[in-house]
Amino acid sequence: MDGRVWNKRSCQKAWKMYLGSNKGDVSPYAAPARAADLSGLPPTYTCVGDLDPFRDETMDYAARLRQAGVPTEFHLYPGCFHGFDEIVPTAEISQRARKEYITALKFALQNNQLNN
Repeated sequence: MDGRVWNKRSCQKAWKMYLGSNKGDVSPYAAPARAADLSGLPPTYTCVGDLDPFRDETMDYAARLRQAGVPTEFHLYPGCFHGFDEIVPTAEISQRARKEYITALKFALQNNQLNN
């Protein structure tokens, strides 16, 4: 794969740029997955490719959200790397992922309008 694909080194570099040298307390607004208590967060949709360096972190976050009682929809895309839907947008799995993103967003917006 070429340099456009996100990898573990890219993750480490990005976290360092984003959080600086702060290795202790990190605001849950900066990194929600690091929060001790996830209860009270809004319903969540998240997905990840199973070759993505964020896979384990994303799966753990989705499980913790569910354990905290947060309605959570999670999708794992087999054989997919970070940004697969942008890099190979014509692939069937990329088109399916995009359709699922849009469906989840429509559902969230419709439910928000019904509750207001």
